Amino acid sequence: MLLKFKQYFYKPIDNSQIILFRVLFGFLMAVESFGAIGTGWVRRTLVEPQFTFNFIGLDWLQPLPGNGMYFYFALMGVVSLMLMLGYFYRVTSVLLAVMWTAVYFMQKTSYNNHYYLVMLLLWWMALMKAHRYAALDVKRTGKVDLVCPNWYRLFFIIQVFLVFTFGALAKFYPGWTEGDFIRNSFNAKTHYWLIGSLLGKAWFQQFISFGGIVFDGLIVPALLWKRTRVLALIGLLIFNIFNSVVFQIGIFPYAMIALAIFFFEPETIRRIFFKKKNLPNLAQRAFSTNLVFPIFIIYFIFQTALPLRHHFIAGDVNWREEGHRMSWRMMLRTKSGRLVLEAVNPETQKKWTINSLDYLTRKQNRNLPTKPDFLWQFIQRLRKDFEKKGIKDIEIYCKTSMVSLNGNKSKPLFKKEVDLAKVDWNYFGRNEWVLD
Repeated sequence: MLLKFKQYFYKPIDNSQIILFRVLFGFLMAVESFGAIGTGWVRRTLVEPQFTFNFIGLDWLQPLPGNGMYFYFALMGVVSLMLMLGYFYRVTSVLLAVMWTAVYFMQKTSYNNHYYLVMLLLWWMALMKAHRYAALDVKRTGKVDLVCPNWYRLFFIIQVFLVFTFGALAKFYPGWTEGDFIRNSFNAKTHYWLIGSLLGKAWFQQFISFGGIVFDGLIVPALLWKRTRVLALIGLLIFNIFNSVVFQIGIFPYAMIALAIFFFEPETIRRIFFKKKNLPNLAQRAFSTNLVFPIFIIYFIFQTALPLRHHFIAGDVNWREEGHRMSWRMMLRTKSGRLVLEAVNPETQKKWTINSLDYLTRKQNRNLPTKPDFLWQFIQRLRKDFEKKGIKDIEIYCKTSMVSLNGNKSKPLFKKEVDLAKVDWNYFGRNEWVLD
């Protein structure tokens, strides 16, 4: 059984799919990189803040000073275009993967699932030879190839399957099935041109709630089955364009559309997009086994386990947030809250009410009351500031913490009696100072 799968894994196939995806993905990455500058995302997220909420444990990963991040994203845009054109592909694919990964872990104020997906795709693209046809590297090196191993295609199919499947499973909670999230989200968008009135209709909101589960659960099987593939592609186009318009989530919808090419036969992609490409002789090619196979297996075991980790942490992940990121929990809830922090000098008993806007941007401040890891990182920053002022062992308490999930009744999220300046962050488990 294992031998047969490895033969299937390394089976030579027409490489038209990976060549086309390199072009599409490189273009989308260039749009994302240059667009982040043009829309002000870089300024708001990485330039204006006094400090960024990086992933905990990576405090050394900070934005470049001054205008450095503008140049950083401009360079990513140029490298993305080089990737698209297949120019110095081996260098540009690794460089873009490194640069994007750094940005991903550098901040989470503007966390989006597509940032995570892009990071995963980039690292696997760096392992693939996507520059041996329709690429400037062919002219530069003279090396051309018309085939690739089947695992290229398998990787993208399985990755898309995990994204949609875990996306569907995550929706089986009351906030989604009862329509709270959709209702709360769509009612705030009724001013949208053309579709605004539709978004406010109760029947349409209910249709989206249940239709979202059905779509996420069935789209991959429908793309895999030849009889439903074209219909599924049309559904994928409508679904992702709708998400792009309503939720404005960057290149994610268009990347998902581009990934659909891997569900078609490689020969179909060649006939449509590379009509001048010669028919590859697959019988005369064989790919020797290497380290890719165990890496592939370990990677997908990890990718399957990671979205399940919240089941081993007591409490509602949508409320407590522990295990939420990197789990394909996409567009599931809206949260708002109010927070009052009080600092106490243990020697003099002098008290201060903290004005978080003295330290944070408005967007960062909106995350502070609703995300425990944000609050913990912010308090570590406060503790260091008080130490610089000569006040050691400062005590910091959450005097008020009221949070609403999906527009429902507010309730406390953090314990009042706990000195949050003294607690540690449990990265892989439950933080007991967070209330259920």
